[in-house]
Amino acid sequence: MTISLLLADDHPVVRDGLRGVFDGDPDFTVAGEAADGAEAVDRAVALGVDVVLMDLRMPRMGGVEAIRLLRERAPGIRVLVLTTYDSDADVLPAVEAGATGYLLKDAPRDELVRAVRAAHLGQAVLAPSVAQKLLGHVRAPAPAASGLLTDRELEVLRLVAAGTTNKEAAKRLFISEATVKTHLLHLYGKLGVRDRAAAVAAAYQAGLLG
Repeated sequence: MTISLLLADDHPVVRDGLRGVFDGDPDFTVAGEAADGAEAVDRAVALGVDVVLMDLRMPRMGGVEAIRLLRERAPGIRVLVLTTYDSDADVLPAVEAGATGYLLKDAPRDELVRAVRAAHLGQAVLAPSVAQKLLGHVRAPAPAASGLLTDRELEVLRLVAAGTTNKEAAKRLFISEATVKTHLLHLYGKLGVRDRAAAVAAAYQAGLLG
């Protein structure tokens, strides 16, 4: 199965370099390019791509806002952030907006290709420095708390970690969106966190996710 890509970066030389990485691989098709976030959203939706490689700092509309819009307009499209920045101000908003993964532009070619494959499957892919920043924003959950999660809460947690929206999770679990939100609130309380990104980071830290 061929994975179709959209390359979103305001630097043509970066887009050319990325195209060079994937054009020679029969498992990938570069369906299009975009020079800013707004163009990325429109083109990704129009082309129906599988994965968007998204820079964060672009003119007209940045990557975080573009990720948020894509989650609303085409939740099935995965977004892999590819940027030079790994500060808290960049990482946390991007993950919270719904990015499936977050890599830095100095990542080796093989790592980038693996990350795109993983993102296509909905698996979270984080550069080591990015993972550390996420972990730094959550306190270690008490062992007793992590053991109190119900099977249903764990199911919701796994779907959240895979990048699904509340609406998608509700459909997959055959429950209402309101019930998903309730499970999330219970999760947050048990893990001692306040949002989705922190819940995923805390769950990995506690060994709740593989």
